[in-house]
Amino acid sequence: MTDRNANQDQEVDQDRAEGSAKQLSGKLKEGAGKLTGDAKLKNEGRAEQAEGKVQNAWGSAKEKARELAKDEKA
Repeated sequence: MTDRNANQDQEVDQDRAEGSAKQLSGKLKEGAGKLTGDAKLKNEGRAEQAEGKVQNAWGSAKEKARELAKDEKA
């Protein structure tokens, strides 16, 4: 694997890792908002979870596109 391919793999992994971290952070915020009765914090948590899901899906899509491109080259 070339350095370029290694960097592309890391980029996807980073998107997926950051997306998962945002989802977890959002769940914690939502839970804290529910526990304290803070609707704003609860909604911020839900929004952060959605953002994390999108980022994770973006990483997955890039990974799939790269796999398809590899298959066409082979």
